[in-house]
Amino acid sequence: MQEEFNNKGADQVEVIDRVAENAEEGSQVIGAVERTEIIDWCNNVLSDWFTGDVLIYVRTGLLLLVAVGLSALLWWLTRKILIEIIHGLAYKSKTKWDDYLVKNRFFAALAHLVPFLFIDAMIQIVFYDFDSLGVFFLRLTDIVIILITLYVILRFLNTARDVLVEKPHLKDKPIESYFQLSKIVITGLLIILMISVAFNVDPFLILTSMGALTAILLLVFKDTILGFVGSIQLAANDMIRIGDWVTMEKYGADGDVIEINLATVKIQNFDKTITTIPTYSFISDSFKNWRGMLDSDGRRLMRSINIKIQSVKFCSPELLAKLGEIDLIKDYVSSKEQEIQDFNKHNVMNQDVLLNGRNQTNLGVFRYYITQYLEANTEINDSMTLMARQLQPTEKGVPVQLYAFTKTQEWAKYEVVIGDIFDHLLAAVPYFELEVFEAPAGSDMRKLAQL
Repeated sequence: MQEEFNNKGADQVEVIDRVAENAEEGSQVIGAVERTEIIDWCNNVLSDWFTGDVLIYVRTGLLLLVAVGLSALLWWLTRKILIEIIHGLAYKSKTKWDDYLVKNRFFAALAHLVPFLFIDAMIQIVFYDFDSLGVFFLRLTDIVIILITLYVILRFLNTARDVLVEKPHLKDKPIESYFQLSKIVITGLLIILMISVAFNVDPFLILTSMGALTAILLLVFKDTILGFVGSIQLAANDMIRIGDWVTMEKYGADGDVIEINLATVKIQNFDKTITTIPTYSFISDSFKNWRGMLDSDGRRLMRSINIKIQSVKFCSPELLAKLGEIDLIKDYVSSKEQEIQDFNKHNVMNQDVLLNGRNQTNLGVFRYYITQYLEANTEINDSMTLMARQLQPTEKGVPVQLYAFTKTQEWAKYEVVIGDIFDHLLAAVPYFELEVFEAPAGSDMRKLAQL
């Protein structure tokens, strides 16, 4: 039973194949009959005036003129009437797809197919008695049709890119890179198809024979391949988006990403210059992306005031009394002084020497004042790290560093907030009997010389 079933299946497949072959042969026969009828009609019309080879040449010339004239008429009708209608409908519709198709001249490219498809169908009739010429012009027309098809596909891809870029969830993705790769692949395939048509070679044979050229192609398209790999990794790992603020010192780039394509990333620096960086460099080299700061609740403030070392001292009773009048620290000064006095009373034998025991310093009180001032500032985010710390002394004094986060991430507002804070602190330094370190200026040297 199984063998009979298999035999019946094989017989059915054979019958289907035979029907398909007969259908193809039948269509070819019908086409040949139609061409023969047209040629016979033309011969009957022209036989009253021409005979022999002259008849063939005259008929071929007239058919060529008719084919060219009709194709030109079709081209005019398509461009002047059909395209205007389509454009009018596109402008009236609410969808954006058709508007971008018009903008990228998709329909204009598509209109060129109509006359060449008509010429392609007429070639076998025009050159009925000239097989070699017919084959030549047929291949030439097919190549032009493939070329126009390529332009149609590329313009459609441009339209798809423009539409997808406007999608809110895709605005920061490297859409340009994907479409550039698609264009390269499609262009390569259609070029292979044109070569196969021009030389009457199987396209698969061309693809298999290109194995020997792989090394050369890899060398020629090295940057493109690396760029594609880089763009895929950037998108997959969400390392960079359009609109991100990035800093890449190696290339002198510091600004916003405005374009990510297959080969390069364009960054508009804050001085409005454009820096173009290879896409793969964002994988192979280090860079700083400020997106985390922009997405957070604040922007970091980390700047220092250099205090002159010689101005650091223990607080005298007079200085403590003056500092006790400052609202932000008056409770701290009094409570801290009481704590120190209690400690010294029970632990220090000779309190006449300040080094015996504990004492407040003007720099310590100043650091506490900075902390209180930052916490009271409405522009500072007190829910994030906030402190005033003393760094290692240098030849330029003792750095007192402010470490906090502003509520605003906008650069201009951020600089205003920082400026106001440091204006106040620099003016407050003398109240603590401290001095800000600064290198001697020319006027200082002249005064010293005069003395």
